[in-house]
Amino acid sequence: MTAFVACCSHRPRTFRALGLLFIAAAACAIHRPALAADPTPVIVHVDQAKVLKLPERTATLVVGNPLIADAAVQPGGIIVITAKSYGVTNLVALDRTGTTLMEHSIHVLGPVDNVVVLYRGVERESYSCMPNCERRIMLGDTPNYFTSNLNQTGNLNSLAQGGQQK
Repeated sequence: MTAFVACCSHRPRTFRALGLLFIAAAACAIHRPALAADPTPVIVHVDQAKVLKLPERTATLVVGNPLIADAAVQPGGIIVITAKSYGVTNLVALDRTGTTLMEHSIHVLGPVDNVVVLYRGVERESYSCMPNCERRIMLGDTPNYFTSNLNQTGNLNSLAQGGQQK
């Protein structure tokens, strides 16, 4: 009977309570970002943009791979994400102390309009068909086709702005 009473003394409960108190204090002391990474990716299509709201106190904005997507900060805490190339990158907003306020995965997908891709052997050309098929500049096109379309577009834009043809 004496062994049973010694086993059931209040000391184990005291140590258990102190242990739980220590765990709770340690959990409160861990530095956590204001907002966790959002598990839902931001999906943007090539040649399009998406608008997001920045958290308050954002001081620094980081784009993981600026070849895939670009970010432009606008007044009022707005950010415009522009898709540049296919792939996945991330966007991180930090405050002045370096604390992560927001993190998003950015997925850049192909175009959403009606695109027809024409292959002539290894040569590739892209056309946007809405409702008539017109030449389109798209990643993956044959360099000559791509460059020709790019030059024509540049010349047209220059003429439209009152400049000289290149």
